[in-house]
Amino acid sequence: MAEHTSSSITIEAAPADVMEVIADFDRYPEWSGEVKEADVLTKDDQGRAEKVRMLLDAGAIKDDYTLEYTWTGDNQVSWSLVKSQMLRSLDGSYLLAPVDSGKRTEVTYQLTVDVKIPMLGMIKRKAEKVIIDRALAGLKKRVESAA
Repeated sequence: MAEHTSSSITIEAAPADVMEVIADFDRYPEWSGEVKEADVLTKDDQGRAEKVRMLLDAGAIKDDYTLEYTWTGDNQVSWSLVKSQMLRSLDGSYLLAPVDSGKRTEVTYQLTVDVKIPMLGMIKRKAEKVIIDRALAGLKKRVESAA
């Protein structure tokens, strides 16, 4: 199994408010710096995104890819790569844990990235860490500014 990178952050909002922002793919370009476009292609029977096409511009990595999402209860979502030009895999998840009786939320983001071009494992882990840190900071800012 491939190595993954993981990081957590605490957001001053209830888990439902955090998940609402995570699930609103149309607005990702507003708060997630690397995602320039996000289009929901299919939804599950509960109206949640199942397949999402994204246009990524993360400096050295520019790509047009599709992810498939799996929703587990109200506090976890995971995804895996369906198709991409540059990526071999892009698997990740958000796990939300209520803190202070649900007034705050600890968000853990786990990510595994593999690119089609040769790259040292150390450099891949660094790239994963940068992606995670930026995403968590953007998510925190977005959720807390809406609260």
